[in-house]
Amino acid sequence: MAIQFLFFFFLISLYLYIFFLRSKSRVKTLGFRSYPIVGSLPDFLRNRHRFLDWSTEVLSSCPTNSAVFHRPGKVNGVIHANPQLVEHMLKSNFDNYPKGVRFRTLLQDFLGGGIFNTDGELWKIQRKTASYEFNTKSLRNFVMENVTVELQKRLIPILLTAAEEERVLDAQDLLERFAFDNICKLAFNVDPGCLGGDGTAGAGFMQAFEDAATLSSGRFMYALPRLYVIKKFFNLGSERKLRNSIATVYDFADRIISTRMEEKSEKKEEDLLSRFIGNGENSVEYLRDIVISFILAGRDTTSSALSWFFWLLSSKPDVEETIIQELDKIRRRSGKNIGDMFTFDELREMHYLQASISEAMRLYPPVPVDTKACNEDDILPDGTFIGKDWFITYHTYAMGRMVSIWGEDCCEYKPERWIENGICKQESPFKFPVFHAGPRMCLGKDMAYIQMKSIAASVLERFTFDVLMEKGKCPEHLLSLTLRMKGGLPVKVKKRIV
Repeated sequence: MAIQFLFFFFLISLYLYIFFLRSKSRVKTLGFRSYPIVGSLPDFLRNRHRFLDWSTEVLSSCPTNSAVFHRPGKVNGVIHANPQLVEHMLKSNFDNYPKGVRFRTLLQDFLGGGIFNTDGELWKIQRKTASYEFNTKSLRNFVMENVTVELQKRLIPILLTAAEEERVLDAQDLLERFAFDNICKLAFNVDPGCLGGDGTAGAGFMQAFEDAATLSSGRFMYALPRLYVIKKFFNLGSERKLRNSIATVYDFADRIISTRMEEKSEKKEEDLLSRFIGNGENSVEYLRDIVISFILAGRDTTSSALSWFFWLLSSKPDVEETIIQELDKIRRRSGKNIGDMFTFDELREMHYLQASISEAMRLYPPVPVDTKACNEDDILPDGTFIGKDWFITYHTYAMGRMVSIWGEDCCEYKPERWIENGICKQESPFKFPVFHAGPRMCLGKDMAYIQMKSIAASVLERFTFDVLMEKGKCPEHLLSLTLRMKGGLPVKVKKRIV
């Protein structure tokens, strides 16, 4: 082991020495276009802990909100917060901007060949198969059955007990468990019961999944891009933890697949997993990649959005009151009491609630940045050159803070910006790419809104959350594959006085 460590540090020292020699001759080109000091490697390292806000500041100072970026290891790319460029890469010139080798390689250990980590025919096959599951009937069943049961039997009782005992809860953790149970039931017809009992079941798997996602995304932030390969080879530090976490996640996914394959002849349900198992040609490894990708999509995105939504509401009592008034109006019209579940059509009538959730995602998008690769040299609509094999990243978090897109009040939480004649309007997906856009537009967008509105409505009309954080101070970002709060969202639950 001592020899391994010595060899490891020798390689690192050699790598740093070579980089230093190379960087001396190109210091003027290292960084963002026209901002070499701001985008330099030392500046990147100093601001890596606040990458989203730092890069937002840089992009807001660039004429077209786009910048060229160079890092050691021949990592070159364009980072932007420009709707025209989003449309160009996600729709107009879609074929030239796949996920690419770099993206797939960094996430291969965790996501394998799942739908979020594939291109070409493999992506098309998974996309087509998954699309059958996201139809109107599935959405209605999802709302009327899975979400209703999870709310009435698990989430609401946990909140009631916490309110009675004056116990502090981590709302982010609860929402992740809720979303995890639901995606497993919808996509795989399996109930893991992570929100069962006192809401602490499945803690080992939940932690392993979070670690695997966080550590996998952390590979993108290395100052020396290939350093993780050395750490992985010697099974050191974060790579050792990542390997162990992935093993736990794989074990969970394999058990789901094994159970479903044994029940194949007995059950007729056409859930997502059964569609992939159906033809009998897909390997267990392939099915595992699919399971993990959809757990990631269903668990982390909606829970992230709702966590930031509840945090924002804690400082906006006027917004919360307007939501309550909207819910009360819908109940009175339908003759229902608090505690009766909302129907699919009633959820669709909640325009101000949808606007409030959309506004939360504008400022704190579940996927704050998304990266593609460039197949061939191209000139972007703003005149920026992008070379073959460069990366291109659209910065959704920064887009929500661009005056050029949302106006002078872009940094304010203001749901009214979404309301037009009493209706929550649909913004262009290129201006608001929270659900991606173009051919890879999120299949679960409508389902996500239904789930988030169901949870928010049921919780808000019964409880208030006293967020136990410093007033006016934003929670520290935890950059994973989604945007989470470091340390969670501690809340004291109180019954709402009607």
